[in-house]
Amino acid sequence: MTSYLIGGIQQIGVGVQDADAAWAWYRRQFGVDVPVFKEKAQAGLMLPYTGGKPRSRYAILALNLQGGGGFEIWQYTCRKPAASDFEIQIGDYGIFASKIKSPDIHLAYRYFQENNIACVSEISRLKNGPAHFFTRDLYGNFFQVVESKDWFQFRKQPTGGVVGAIIGVSDIEGSLKFYRDILGYDEVVYDEQGQFEELQHIPGGYSPMRRVLLRQSRELAGPFAKLFGRNELELVQVEGRSPKKIYGGRLWGDLGFIHLCYDVVNMDALKATCEATGFPFTVDSQNSFDMGEAAGRFTYTEDPDGTLIEFVETHKLPILKKLGWYLNLKKRKPGKPIPKFILKAMGLNRQKD
Repeated sequence: MTSYLIGGIQQIGVGVQDADAAWAWYRRQFGVDVPVFKEKAQAGLMLPYTGGKPRSRYAILALNLQGGGGFEIWQYTCRKPAASDFEIQIGDYGIFASKIKSPDIHLAYRYFQENNIACVSEISRLKNGPAHFFTRDLYGNFFQVVESKDWFQFRKQPTGGVVGAIIGVSDIEGSLKFYRDILGYDEVVYDEQGQFEELQHIPGGYSPMRRVLLRQSRELAGPFAKLFGRNELELVQVEGRSPKKIYGGRLWGDLGFIHLCYDVVNMDALKATCEATGFPFTVDSQNSFDMGEAAGRFTYTEDPDGTLIEFVETHKLPILKKLGWYLNLKKRKPGKPIPKFILKAMGLNRQKD
């Protein structure tokens, strides 16, 4: 294989104070109840983003097997994670909100209301985009629940996993050189400019802004493509105020959305493309990195405004931990889809409340 594949969003990273408590809440809110790994260790390779020092941490990667990306729930164990010292607004540079998919937006809205989960907006739709509403978690992070028809399987849950993000940028045209030319977001679903009534209860939502919703026109390929599914990104460029960097003055792993992670096949080819286009890797594990029950090569780069994008080429995946069933992807043809029954078997590891 001479080129690389990006097979979907693997996970979004969220920094919290208590990973176990956060995961319990995210299981209830978004159904991410299948753990891929739970590991306490030292983050020794992220020195550019951890103040130049290795930092001890506790991380949980969990999936919703209806489909979509997972959550990497990340907690410092060596220091108190820092919150932003300003109110984060839509359009600030970085990940403002995670997008979560739902098979029935009205069902999800009712579920959230009935379970006292904050709905920040009513259901709405912008142009050709999906029907959606906004919600917040216990920690103040924003999520946009969007209706989707792309599913791995149905388990009678009101939502699936991560289907994208809303990212603040300084210049949409410049950002497209990264998100379109490297990540493949070549389809413009809408490109709208002005003030938006649906954002009236979102911090910064009354500011004039340009909103561009992007999707990938090609069919996703890779070992996990059917599970992760199609996804979308919304780039937001605000006018009339000076946006701030969401993680300015803070460390990776501090409170909030710390990165967006993509599943990759042929990391070396991706590395060459990133270097040639001016977005070189800032972190590279180079070899397989052990995450306890899973392993793979991981890398990071930055978009033009410093938003962290992670890439992972998975080498080992736990399928049924109790029986010691692990999948070695290095022995498989690169990019070959994992059979659906194997991925479904991961559901036997489900954490039940």
